[in-house]
Amino acid sequence: GSRPCRCHGWGRLQEQYFNMDLNSAKLSTDTATEPRTVTILGSTGSVGSNTVELIEKNSDSFVVEALTANKNVSLLAEQARRLNPKFVVLADPEGHNELKDALAGTNISVAAGPEAVIEAASRPADWVMASIVGAAGLKPTLTAVRRGATIGLANKECLVSAGDVFVKEVNSNGAILLPVDSEHSAIFQVFDFDNADRVHRIILTASGGPFRETSLDDMAKVTPEQAVDHPNWDMGAKISIDSATMMNKGLELIEAYHLFPVPEERIEILVHPQSVIHSMVDYVDGSVLAQLGTPDMRTPIAYALAWPKRMAASAPRLALEEIATLTFERPDMDRFPALRLAREALKTGGSAPTVLNAANEVSVQHFLNRKIGFLDIARVVGETLDAAPQGSLDNLDDVAEADADARRIAEELVSKIPSKN
Repeated sequence: GSRPCRCHGWGRLQEQYFNMDLNSAKLSTDTATEPRTVTILGSTGSVGSNTVELIEKNSDSFVVEALTANKNVSLLAEQARRLNPKFVVLADPEGHNELKDALAGTNISVAAGPEAVIEAASRPADWVMASIVGAAGLKPTLTAVRRGATIGLANKECLVSAGDVFVKEVNSNGAILLPVDSEHSAIFQVFDFDNADRVHRIILTASGGPFRETSLDDMAKVTPEQAVDHPNWDMGAKISIDSATMMNKGLELIEAYHLFPVPEERIEILVHPQSVIHSMVDYVDGSVLAQLGTPDMRTPIAYALAWPKRMAASAPRLALEEIATLTFERPDMDRFPALRLAREALKTGGSAPTVLNAANEVSVQHFLNRKIGFLDIARVVGETLDAAPQGSLDNLDDVAEADADARRIAEELVSKIPSKN
C-alpha cells in the first residue's frame, strides 16, 4: 500500500537551525571560540577510526567526551590514550577488566555493556558520531537525539528500521541530523531545501561492487574474502558485503526517502564504477548538480564534523585528468535482487523496511560465517519479507518487535539451507 505523508528531517532541521538565536545555539555559525565536544559511538570501525584521525589532526577544534566500541579492546584503549576522552565504553562486558587494565593510570572512566553505551550517548557532547553498525546503533543514537544533539549519522539502520519513528524524535527534540554516508552527504551539499519543489529527482550513485559484471553462476561460488574485497572503498565486513549484494544501495534509497522531500519514485539509482560522483540532484530546469571527490570517507566525515563550516581533510585530491573517463549504467536487477527487495519494502511501508534490514543482518552474518552462499543472502531476505507479519510502526516497541520477528524467521530459513562449511 501507499505510505502516509511523512516528516522530512533535514529540510526542517536546517530551517530550525538557521532561524535559532545564534547566541544560544550550540553550534554557532560565527567563528567558534570553544572547541566542539564530540562523542564517537563505534570509534573502532571504519567510520569511527577515520573520525578519530580527523579529530587528532584538528585537536585544537575538538574535545572528546566519550568513545565506544564493540569488542576491540586494544584499538579502543589506544584511541583513548591518544584522544583522552572522559568516558570509554566497551559494549561487550567480557572485555571490561582488560580495558580497565589497559587504561590504568589515566583519568578516563571505563564502563562496559549495552547500558553503558547508552550512557555514553547521553553525556553532554555537542556533536555525536553515530557509527555503530546495524540495529544495535538505534538506541544509543536515539539517546543522543533525545537530548537535542547534533548527530553525524553513519548508521543507516536508524532510518531504515525506524524511519518515521526516528525522524519524529529528531524533530520533536530539536536534534540536527548531518549525513555521513558519502551519497547522502553529496545530496545534502547540493540540495536546495528552500526550493525543494523544484527538484525533479535524486540520483544515488553506486559503484556496483566487486561483482558488477560477474555471472550468477560465478556469484553463487563467491567466498566472504572475495565479497569483502571492494574495488574502491575500504569499509568494514558488513558494509562491504552489503555493497557486493547492492543491498547497501537499497538501504540508502530508504534512507534518502526519509530525509529528503522527494517521493520514492523520483529517487533513482545509477551504477558509476569510478565512485567519483557521489550522488546528484536533478532540477526542473535541467540543471544537474553533483558532488565529486575521491572515494574516501574522510571527506563526508569532515564535512559533517565541521558543519556549517569546512575543515581540511587528508583525503587524496581529485585529479579528473588522471581518471579521464566517468561511466554510468543502469543496475542489473536480476544480478542484484536486493535492490528490488528494498524498493518493494519501501513501497509497502510499515514494518517491511525493518524486516528487510533485520533479515539482511542475519543473512550477511551467516554468509561471513560460511553457513550460506552469497546468493542465499537476498533469497533469505525475500523469503523473510514474504513470511513476516506486516504492520504499522507507531513507536520503538513496534520496531523492536518487527525486528525480532524478522530475525527469528530469517534464522529458521537459514537453518534449512545446507551448510557451505
